[in-house]
Amino acid sequence: MPLLDVENLGKSFGSLQVINSFFLHLEEGEALGIIGPNGAGKSTLFNLITGTLGSDRGVITYDGRDITKASAFDRCRAGISRSYQIPHPFGGMTVFENLLVGAAFGGGDGEAESTDHCAAILERTGLAPKANALAGSLTLLERKRLELARALATKPRVLLLDEIAGGLTEPEVIELVATINGIRAENMSIIWIEHIVHALLSVVDRLIVINFGEKLDDGDPEAVINSPEVQKVYMGISVE
Repeated sequence: MPLLDVENLGKSFGSLQVINSFFLHLEEGEALGIIGPNGAGKSTLFNLITGTLGSDRGVITYDGRDITKASAFDRCRAGISRSYQIPHPFGGMTVFENLLVGAAFGGGDGEAESTDHCAAILERTGLAPKANALAGSLTLLERKRLELARALATKPRVLLLDEIAGGLTEPEVIELVATINGIRAENMSIIWIEHIVHALLSVVDRLIVINFGEKLDDGDPEAVINSPEVQKVYMGISVE
């Protein structure tokens, strides 16, 4: 049984069908990439998986349990966490305090356990030198790292990354990919939405393409990215 299983998921906003009959499965320890044009429904899919949006139909199963109606809080406590495309840290709090909030919310740990856990995450994500800096003073790369670190502070089994490499320079992307590969090596299950395709291809085992809320392709990353239909829809390359 997959760790995360999404079956026939659907979501509309009025007459606009944003996610339509969507199926997705994620195995324990698997890294899954998702690409698609802007407005394809990628972030909405994450909102449905994490519970910040309710679905109109379909079933979401996590670790063998139906979580379709579970709250975002309960899903986070169960082990599903995410980063956001646009970082919104608590700017007036330090980097370390931001992680403590995540640990308390998602993990429910005591103060001593949270402190040690968050200190370890700061080391893993390269933020230890900034532990006492105000989050509002960070560079874009550091804020992206903080998004990742806060998600990890909740002790997830499934980590959802929403365009975490967006806006970074090429050297910064390379640094971030190395960090994510290090996390993945610890058997973390990851779903990563990203427009920087070469970053995805450096990490993921499988690639899904979404277009107009529906799955266009799903499979080996190199085969998917070289599909004429995917190139036409996602890259604007003619198949003729």
